[in-house]
This record gives sequence, C-alpha cells and structure tokens, in this order.
Amino acid sequence: MSEVPEILLTDPEVLRDPFTAYGPVRERSPIAKLSAPGFSMWAVLRHEEARRMLSDPRFALSANSYQRMDIPDHCRPYMRTMQEVEGPEHLRLRRLVAPEFTPRKAAALREGIERLVDTLLDELAGEDRIDLVTAFARPLPVDVICALVGIPEADRPRWREYGALVSAGDGAGLAKAVPGIVEGALAAIAERKLEPAEDVLSQLLRIQAEDGDRLSETELVALVWQLVLGGQVPGNLLANAVEILLSHPGQLAELREDPTLMPGAVEEVMRWQSPQLLTLPRFATTDVRIGDVLIPEGEPVTVAIAAANRDPRAFGDPDVFDIRRAAGPAWHLAFAHGPHFCLGASLARVQVEVALTGLLRRFPDLALADGLLRIPDPGTWRLNALPVTLHATVAN
Repeated sequence: MSEVPEILLTDPEVLRDPFTAYGPVRERSPIAKLSAPGFSMWAVLRHEEARRMLSDPRFALSANSYQRMDIPDHCRPYMRTMQEVEGPEHLRLRRLVAPEFTPRKAAALREGIERLVDTLLDELAGEDRIDLVTAFARPLPVDVICALVGIPEADRPRWREYGALVSAGDGAGLAKAVPGIVEGALAAIAERKLEPAEDVLSQLLRIQAEDGDRLSETELVALVWQLVLGGQVPGNLLANAVEILLSHPGQLAELREDPTLMPGAVEEVMRWQSPQLLTLPRFATTDVRIGDVLIPEGEPVTVAIAAANRDPRAFGDPDVFDIRRAAGPAWHLAFAHGPHFCLGASLARVQVEVALTGLLRRFPDLALADGLLRIPDPGTWRLNALPVTLHATVAN
C-alpha cells in the first residue's frame, strides 16, 4: 500500500480554494486523511469510489456524525432525525415524506415559487445596491419550505431567523435557538391538528392517526424541524450561482440569450462549486478496504465532494465552468448519493432555476459590488455577504 496523503483542513489554500487544492492529492490517491487540530478522518476523493462508499451499508451515519450541541435535556429526544439512522428505521421515516419531494411534486410547486420570487424581487425594485444573501437568497427557501411543510404564516418570520443561522453556519446561535425550534415545531403540529390543510404536516398527521406505530409524536417533531431547516440548502446554492455567473460574463450572456439553458446551468453550478464540500462523516461498521487503503472499524469517512465533482475520470475538462456541459454517465455528488441522497434535491433545483430566471430578467444590469464575504469553512462553501448593484450606473 502506498502512503496515504494528508490534507490539513486549516491550510489557507484549502480554505481559500478547496476545489483546486484537493486536485493534486486526488491524482495521487483515491483516498486521503483530512486533519485538523485534535481531529482526523478519511476522505474519498474520486468520483467512482465516492459513489460506492455512499451506497455501502458498511459505512453508517449516526449521532456521532454531528457535532454535539449544548442544549436543554428536554430537547434532546427531538434531535434524533432520519438523517442519523440507517436501515429499516431510516427507510420507514423517509417513505413517509418522500412522496412530497418527487420531481413531479417540485414541478407542480413552480408557479407558487414564482410568486414568492416575484414578491421578494418587488421589495428590491427601489434599491440600487443590496446584499443578495440577506435580501433574497436566504429568505426564499425558508418561505418555500414553510409553505410546503405547513408552518403557520404568523410563525414564519422566526423560522427565517432560524434558517439564517443554518445558512450562516452559526453553530452557537443554532444551539441557543433549539428550544425555540422545538417549540415552533410543536406549535405547528398543534395548529394543524386543529386545522388540517394540504401540506406535508397535515399528511403526516393523517398517517399518524391511521397507524401510530408508523410515526411517533417525537419523530413527528423531529421531522418537522429537520424538513424546514434542511430546506435552507438552496439559499447557499443560489448565492453561489449568482456569484459564479457574474464572474463568468460570457456564460451569463449565453444564459440570458437562451433561458432554456437554465437547468443545465444550475447543475453545473452544483458540480463546479457545490455548497457542501464534505459529506457528513460515516463510520465503518467493520474493517473495509477502499482501493489499497484499509479503513478500520469505527473510523469516520467522508466524501470530499469538492474533489469528486472535479474528477477528470468522471468529467471532461472538470475545472472549466460550462453551462452547456452535456449530461454524461457520471453525475455530480452535490446532493450526495445512495440511501441518504438529499430528499429535497428536486425542490432545490426548481427553486434555484426560478430564482435565477426571475432575478436575471428583472435586473438585466445586475453586477457584483465590493464587499463579498466568504467565511472560511472546510465543510461548506457559503457566502455570508454578496453585495450587488441592481442597476447600471449612469455617468454624469
């Protein structure tokens, strides 16, 4: 076995441009060791091996896949979600909500998402310069997922605040918000028990009433908050997409000229700069070999999405951003793969397509402004501020 290369997650170059930094290591080895002070885990860097690992039941998610939060004891039972369980239990919970997140369901929501986008853009119409993150990219997915799940309108402003904590990666703020998040989920359930509607929560309550063994009250609370807060992913994707397109004026011009390229452009944004750089770590349930490397039982393994999505074995000219990239046998791993493939992938795609289409149509002179802020984070590629000008400056 050749020596396994090591990548320091605190390396300034890894933090500045992980997509480039991972490349030379990926070409040396399909797997590497990621290290930070007091911490290390294995990382799969190549596309084929990554897909296999994410589908392999010998690598399992668990509560240990998440950082422990300091929260009140009464909240802890509600923190166990379908994201950290495997096998039949995971399948049971996922099957309860999966029918509401199919591509067909997402397509049916397009018109409603268009209305939400238009409302947010109307609020920006009189502005010359905005932070696109706080004014558009973060509020939109919260509004969409709250409507889909069944969060009462009066409670949605506070869910916007919770969503902003998730999107910004504010772990300490999120921990403080957990009691409010649990309380909000309980309140939404109580309201829908009194006034059922056509939404995910009402459907889950009908299932629970028919067969309580399929979904406990604690599991229901966990599902509600997980669906709502997990629905923040499109915010980071949308902000990244705007920054990438405005930084590639030739590609942006092609997209403006031919809006039918939008679905492919969104896929290419996800491949080229996925908001998620690393998957949640899975733990080997037995000794497992990946390539020439033996992963001992109990050790954490992640997929470096930033590396796998730029693997030249899977994608031609992988470091080139190309909205006309033809779909091939390989597909990006921005939404992971296997049993834990992102439940809201179809909804995220539709949201970002609609949001970008509306934004580019409404503001043809949209341009980057000074002050872009990306807080270094080895696990997530997110913008905390994206200042833009909405109108062309008229010279005196």
